[in-house]
Amino acid sequence: MNRPDRGAALRGPFYCRKRSELNNFIIALNAVVPFTIYIMFGYIMRLTGTVEEPFLKKLNQMVFRVFFPFMTFYNFCKIDADFSLNGGYIVLIISSLLILVGVSFLIVPRLVPENARRGVTIQGIYRSNMILFAIPLTQSIFGSSADTLTAVVTTVTVPLYNVIAVIVLEYFRGSRPTPGELLKKIITNPLIRGAIAGLAVFLLGIKLPQSVLSPVSAISSMSTPLALFILGGTLHFSALRKNLGILTAILGTKLVLLPAAAAAVSAVLRLSPQEMFLYFCMFATPVAASSYPMAESMGGDGELAGQLVMVSTAASVFTLFGWIYLLKTLGMM
Repeated sequence: MNRPDRGAALRGPFYCRKRSELNNFIIALNAVVPFTIYIMFGYIMRLTGTVEEPFLKKLNQMVFRVFFPFMTFYNFCKIDADFSLNGGYIVLIISSLLILVGVSFLIVPRLVPENARRGVTIQGIYRSNMILFAIPLTQSIFGSSADTLTAVVTTVTVPLYNVIAVIVLEYFRGSRPTPGELLKKIITNPLIRGAIAGLAVFLLGIKLPQSVLSPVSAISSMSTPLALFILGGTLHFSALRKNLGILTAILGTKLVLLPAAAAAVSAVLRLSPQEMFLYFCMFATPVAASSYPMAESMGGDGELAGQLVMVSTAASVFTLFGWIYLLKTLGMM
């Protein structure tokens, strides 16, 4: 009689655990590597002189004003007619963002003496690049099944980010924007206009023909890779020593402490994997690229704002990989 192979029985759980860890590693890698390649491609093309930065800055304006509105519009066109919005989840998103800004308003002025840096610091803490990072990361992990929820979350967060940024930067510049001025800035934001047009199509039940949807879809799919390419082409890693201390403090909060808090809240509230990940991305993705020109045009410390975008983008390649791997290992997504 052959004896049972106890070694095989013991190896079973070990191999299963190792296989699961490997799968989590691959999922995290697949989520981060694509946009890393786009960024590095742009960076290398600028270094080799294939493209020049003035051209990239002009192209960036076109992406922001044309390509991104197509993307926000198309995301609403893909929403199923039977989609039901979780009102409690939207309340969580809005309240979490407002609480974070409120706490920052109380703490940052005590630690940062200059008004020009106070507004930029608060903006760097709360304002995330949901468009460039949350959308491709969510699609990479969950596929097209998360597109509808992503469209809704993006439509809620992007105008909030812009409105809060205007209030914060104007406050520390010493002025107070009127409600009319705030409303104008919201309505004229290209991302919001695309979202409003898409929402109108959805609410009115308009079915666009495939001959129209196909080019809209193609332009939409170009927006994220092109924007990441431009971001990589405009990265500069010089002159960081001057602001190294404040950069470390802001990005430690932005990329480590806030994502940990978001993951803890998600676990307590038992959010679905898709809801949890989008909520997590609100706090874990790098500082929005649009925060730099806004800060510079509204009296903030433009140098610090630009460095926050640059360093957070580079550092997030590693922090996002670590967070995604950890969340998958913990079974939270």
